Amino acid sequence: MSALSAEIQQALPTARAWPFEEARKLVERFAKKPPEKGYVLFETGYGPSGLPHIGTFGEVARTSMVRHAFEAISDIPTRLFCFSDDMDGLRKVPDNIPNKEMVTQHLGKSLTTIPDPFGTHESFGHHNNARLRGFLDSFGFQYEFQSATDWYKSGRFDATLLKVLQHYDEIMAVMLPTLGDERQSTYSPFLPVSPKTGRVLQVPLISRDRVSGRGRHDAGGSGYRRSLQAAMEAGLGNALGRARRRLRNVGQGPDPFGPAWPEDRTHLGRQPAGRVQL
Repeated sequence: MSALSAEIQQALPTARAWPFEEARKLVERFAKKPPEKGYVLFETGYGPSGLPHIGTFGEVARTSMVRHAFEAISDIPTRLFCFSDDMDGLRKVPDNIPNKEMVTQHLGKSLTTIPDPFGTHESFGHHNNARLRGFLDSFGFQYEFQSATDWYKSGRFDATLLKVLQHYDEIMAVMLPTLGDERQSTYSPFLPVSPKTGRVLQVPLISRDRVSGRGRHDAGGSGYRRSLQAAMEAGLGNALGRARRRLRNVGQGPDPFGPAWPEDRTHLGRQPAGRVQL
């Protein structure tokens, strides 16, 4: 708990500022059973297809405000992950970068495989990740940077990807009603990377085996058919949207609340002020 004056400490239980309202919800949640890993994990997300901006600042600032409010009224340690979705495919070339023609040739590829148009880093994704860290450091944020590319290629998500495959039907039942007719026909919670073109594919899962943990995608005319397990072993997989957030949740630590999805981490990114997404 933060070292605050007795007067301030006495006012915190009834503080109406939204960071404290959200922090008190977390205190109530952990009153009976603290997180098994010994800390509460807060997280923000960043898509490094462009340079960091005021929205990026807002995500980290909101999360940090709730984190600090929680630390002021709780003795449970905290951590903040700033997670970069740098395995995403580049959908559009930003207007504010050099060498746009070169980058255009790599549309659809993972950001950490696209050459850096600035010529300073290993890839476009690495460049923007560095800009993100410099941006956050300039404001004095306390965080731990995490790269999706590192997590996928190191195998840290493999077990959880297989769990997503095992719960495929339940996930699709939640997701499909939120999509239009055209997207429903191609949606999959997995985004395989083509070993031929290096592009991230939005293609359906045409077969799966819950027992063996194998699945197969089909990219139509490209002739791309690859088992999910082989793709994971080669670091050629990704997850999409809500499935991605849940993938992180399970992959980042034990779940003290249930067998499906943990609730010992807080997401404030991309949410209106005062809301917590779990």
